[in-house]
Amino acid sequence: MTTMTAPVATELPAHRDGNVLRWLTAYAASMIGDSVYFLALSWAATRSGSPAQAGLVLAVGAVPRALLMLGGGVVADRFGPRRVVIGSDAVRCLVILGMAALLLTATPGIWVLAVVALVFGAVDALFMPSVGALPARITAPGQLARVQGMRGVAARVATVTGGPLGGIAVATGGSAAAFGVAGVLFAGSLALLLAVRVRELPADDTGAGPTSAWRDLVDGVRYIRGHRVLAPLMVVIAVGELGFSGPANIGLVLLAEERGWGASGQGWILAGFGTGAGLASLLLAVRGRVPRAGAVLSWVAFPGTVALAALGFVPSVAGAVVSAVFLGALMGLCGALCGALAQTVTEPAYLGRVTAVGSLFTLGVAPLCYPVVGAAIGAWGIEPVFVTCAALSAAGGVIGLCSRSLRHAELPR
Repeated sequence: MTTMTAPVATELPAHRDGNVLRWLTAYAASMIGDSVYFLALSWAATRSGSPAQAGLVLAVGAVPRALLMLGGGVVADRFGPRRVVIGSDAVRCLVILGMAALLLTATPGIWVLAVVALVFGAVDALFMPSVGALPARITAPGQLARVQGMRGVAARVATVTGGPLGGIAVATGGSAAAFGVAGVLFAGSLALLLAVRVRELPADDTGAGPTSAWRDLVDGVRYIRGHRVLAPLMVVIAVGELGFSGPANIGLVLLAEERGWGASGQGWILAGFGTGAGLASLLLAVRGRVPRAGAVLSWVAFPGTVALAALGFVPSVAGAVVSAVFLGALMGLCGALCGALAQTVTEPAYLGRVTAVGSLFTLGVAPLCYPVVGAAIGAWGIEPVFVTCAALSAAGGVIGLCSRSLRHAELPR
């Protein structure tokens, strides 16, 4: 596949760059498609099997995503992220549209849905590192922070619109219609990605090369471990997510249940978090650059953890929503700055692997703490667990401030 090159003589603001906007729209369409797909899969699974079997189908897709994520980064670096993201998006589109067609003509067993979830999870492990490695190839270094902010806004829009769109599709035409809508969104994403121009970077056209995939993976881990900024940055991401993810997910469910707020209360809290994160992403998209980004992402962890701990003590839904807005804004800013710094300081040949490691911590490893957090809340209660998790998340900020290289890391002007 021929790589299309984009001129980089002048630095066009990302929000006015048609190339970046095509990538961003493709990313948003893919994210909305993901939401519709998961709703369609869960609905079809509950109609085809027992609750336990439905839960197993949904879990099946997460396993290859976590196990193969680092390998997806290696593939992105060996063959170029544009090739991989287009290929994986095409496979997702064909699989989901094929499932929609099958549901129109037959009632597949639960095992068919499990296979679809397994394939989708494996392809996602290729898609996610590749789509995350593209920004450095489609915009100037000085625009990377703005692109990360725009990406955050797109993710929040997808979160708000994906669920209702999937629900309407299921209510209108059942699981087949929902799978069809998801497939059409993936097809639109694919068409836009095909039109995205990328700069030729050293890793784009090297092919498989003489080294093995395992050696490339080890080389990527060694590169991160020896990097003065990336090594502490990945530790900050991992520790922060381990402290934040459990309370923000399973913790909120148990909090709403204990306080008698119900599903509607939980929904309002999640909406508050999404609003805060969206505002932070919008601010970064408009501003384009935050001075002393390494220090800022470390310092904002502390008020963010105060808001996280406060969630365990607030007596009302309104108080919880206020805490969630602050938590979303601060953690959203921290996450966007982490992503922008990683894109900025990483050598092009390692972008896929670095993106994969960050995604593994946020999407693969962090969810493993859900059962631990749930069991701890059952044993000791909401308040002490939220405080403990907040302290763990704050430790990420301490680690960031203790690293002189990360503390002084800057985004390009």
